[in-house]
Amino acid sequence: MSTFIISSSAATPMVSGLNSLASLNLTLHLSFGQLLHSRSSSLTFTHMLHSRYRSKEDLREYVVHHEHIRIVNENKPIIDDVMAVDWMSNGASVSLKPGSAMRVTFLKLKGNLGENEKARVLEVIGGIKDQFQAIEQLSLGENFSHERVKGFTIASIVVLLGQADLAALDSNLEGVNSQEEKAGDSIERVVVVDYLTPPPQVANL
Repeated sequence: MSTFIISSSAATPMVSGLNSLASLNLTLHLSFGQLLHSRSSSLTFTHMLHSRYRSKEDLREYVVHHEHIRIVNENKPIIDDVMAVDWMSNGASVSLKPGSAMRVTFLKLKGNLGENEKARVLEVIGGIKDQFQAIEQLSLGENFSHERVKGFTIASIVVLLGQADLAALDSNLEGVNSQEEKAGDSIERVVVVDYLTPPPQVANL
């Protein structure tokens, strides 16, 4: 999972290029596009790359694949900032319908937390599915790639059927606040971004 700040006037070739990598056999799912919303005062990301793989090995092969390297190098001049977080899935389905709405939450934990405290934060995040019946999928975990993570070591993805469900999620303030209070004493900063899965693109690579 990567979020980017990109010059919007020059983003189209990068969007097309990265989405074309979905045809690589290494990827189970890959989509790249503009964010709907970014809730952060300092990390104002504009685009998101969401990709899923069978294993860490496939992810490593994807990172060094010549087409991925070519597209990244061609578009480096328009990237102002990037944050990437990778974690092992907790068994969530890979299938994502075009137009599915996603809420991605990045968490920076307070320093010197033990494994029990980290596990408690993950448990609290996982409990959000019981609070909101509209959630189709929930994936969460602790980051295992430490480059470009900016200290946000835990992340989660909530998948909903569409954009209207994001508004419904926002309207349930009582449930949201309840979940935040349970883990708030362990969290230093939170970044939340919303994203719509675009239609698939196919390319011969």
